[in-house]
Amino acid sequence: MAIPRDFINELIARIDIVDLIDRKVPLKKAGKNHSACCPFHSEKSPSFTVSRDKQFYHCFGCGAHGNAIDFVMEYDRLEFVDAIEELAGQLGLPVPREQGTGKRPDQGLSRDLYELMEEANLFYQSQLRQHTDKQKVVDYLAFRGLSDEVVEQFGIGFAPDGWDGLLGRYRQNQAAQDKLLTAGMLIANDNGKRYDRFRDRLMFPIRDRRGRVVGFGGRVLGDGTPKYLNSPETPIFHKGNELYGLYELKQKHRDPQHVLIVEGYMDVVALAQFGVDYAVASLGTSTTAEQFQLLVRSAKQVICCYDGDRAGREAAWRALETALPLLKPGDQVKFMFLPQGEDPDTMVRKIGKDAFEALMQKAMLLPEFLFDTLSSNHGSDKGALAKQAIALIEKVQDTVLQNLLLENLAHKLGMNSADDLKKKLGFAVNKVKPLNAKGLQGRGTPLRLAIALLVQNPSLGFGLAIQPALERLQMPGIALLGHLLDMTREQSLNSAQLLELHREHEQKSTLTKLAQWDHQVADENVLPEFKQTLIWLNNQYIEQLYQELSLKQTLTKVEKVQLTKLVAIMKGIAK
Repeated sequence: MAIPRDFINELIARIDIVDLIDRKVPLKKAGKNHSACCPFHSEKSPSFTVSRDKQFYHCFGCGAHGNAIDFVMEYDRLEFVDAIEELAGQLGLPVPREQGTGKRPDQGLSRDLYELMEEANLFYQSQLRQHTDKQKVVDYLAFRGLSDEVVEQFGIGFAPDGWDGLLGRYRQNQAAQDKLLTAGMLIANDNGKRYDRFRDRLMFPIRDRRGRVVGFGGRVLGDGTPKYLNSPETPIFHKGNELYGLYELKQKHRDPQHVLIVEGYMDVVALAQFGVDYAVASLGTSTTAEQFQLLVRSAKQVICCYDGDRAGREAAWRALETALPLLKPGDQVKFMFLPQGEDPDTMVRKIGKDAFEALMQKAMLLPEFLFDTLSSNHGSDKGALAKQAIALIEKVQDTVLQNLLLENLAHKLGMNSADDLKKKLGFAVNKVKPLNAKGLQGRGTPLRLAIALLVQNPSLGFGLAIQPALERLQMPGIALLGHLLDMTREQSLNSAQLLELHREHEQKSTLTKLAQWDHQVADENVLPEFKQTLIWLNNQYIEQLYQELSLKQTLTKVEKVQLTKLVAIMKGIAK
C-alpha cells in the first residue's frame, strides 16, 4: 500500500531539517549552513553540514547525505515507511495510503491494535508487581539471575494463571475484545467462547523498530508445554520481519560494532544481564532475508550463534544460504558454535562475559564455515563439492566476497588461482555496473552545471518556457535535464523534495552527487549562469541542426520557421 507522493512532498516541506537534526545532533552555525561532527562515523573535526536552504545534509568525511527522511532512516535505523510515519507523528499527521490492487488495510484498526498491545504490556508488568502469585515469578527471575534493571529494560511481565486475566479488563467492551482477538491476545473456541492466549507465563514484549509492542513471547514457569508460546501472525506482527531485542539494542548502542543473533528470548536477556547487551533473537524461526537485512544494516559485523549439534549446524547453514545474496561490500558474517548441550544463556553464566566474548572472537568467518561444511558433506568428491559451491557463489552480489570464495574453491580443488577456476568452469563473475553509463559526460560541462544548479535551486525551473531544442538535442545526459525541467516547471520544490521524487530513479546517484557538488557559482550569479547554460545548449542544437541541414541544397519553409523560433527563444532566455 503506497503512501501518496503528494503527502511525502508536503511532509518534507513542513519538516525543517535543521531543527530535526539539531534535536539529536547539536548543530553550530557555519556561514549560511550548520555543522557538527558526523553522527554516522567517528571524527574529531566537524565535516557534517546541514543546509536549511536545500533541506539537505552531507558529510564530507563518510559521504552520508540525504533529506529529512534519509536522516531518520539512517539515524534511527528505520525503514522508509517507518521513517515517514515517525516524521508524520512529530507533526501530528495521519499517514494516508493509496488504494492499490490489493485489499487496503484498516489503518484505524492498526492504531487501535498498537494501543491495546501497549495496554496488555502494562497489564503484564503490573501483575509482576501486584498479583497474589507474583512471588513465584520473582523467585524464578532470581533463580535465573535477572536483575530488576534488566527486567525493566526489556519490559518483562507476568501473565497470571486463569482464563480471563487480560480478558476480564475488557469484559464490557466487545469492540476491544474483537481487536484483542485480531491481535492474537485472545483465542475463541469452536463455541465462540473467548479466553486468554497467555496464561501462567513470563512475558517478553516484542517491539518493532519504533518501539511499539507488536507481539509477545511467553515462557512457561514450570515444566508445562510448550516451553515458549509466541503471538501468531497479525496485521501488526509478522515474525519474519522482526527481531527480539533489536529495539532495546538500539537504545543502548547508537552505532554497534557487532550484533549477536541467538535463538531465544531468555538468551538475549541473560546475555544483557552479563553485559553482552548487543544480542537479538529470531523469534523461533530460521533467520529470514528481511531479518538479515536488518542485521547487516544495524552493525558492521553479524555473529550467528548456534548450538554445536547437528540441528545447530543445519540452522547455521540455512542462515548462510539466506545471507549470501544479501551481503554488500563491508558486511561481515561469522558463525559461532557452542559446546553441545549449551546455549548462550547457560554458557555466559558458566564462563562470564570476558570468556564468552573471547569465544565470539574465534567465530568462523563465512568462507571458512562454507567450505568446512562442504568438505564435511562431500568428503573427497571434489566434483560434487565444486558443483554446490559454484551454485552458492553465483548468488553472491559482492564481487570482493565472490572472488574470495572463488580463490578458496580453487585452493580446495588444487588449482592455482580463481582465474584458472573461472576459465575451466566458464564462471562469469558478477560485475559491478558502472553508474549512469549513459549519464553525464565530463566534470565541468555546461550540461552538468545546468543540472547541478537546477537540483540545488529547483525554483530556477519554475515557470520556465518549454525548451524544444533540448528535446531534439543529441547529447548524453540531456534527457535528464529535460526531465528535471518538466518536473520543476509547474510546481515549486526545494532540493530535498526534488531528490525524494527520485528515490527510486535510475539517475538517483547522479542527482545526489550534483546536489552536493561545489559548482563555485556565487548565489547572486546562479540565475544568469543557469540561463547561460541553456543558451549554450540551444546553440549546440542549432549547430546540430545546421549540420543536418548542410546536406540539403535548400531549406523548406518549415525548417526556416523552426530555426527562426529557436533564435527567438534564445533571445527570450537571455533577457
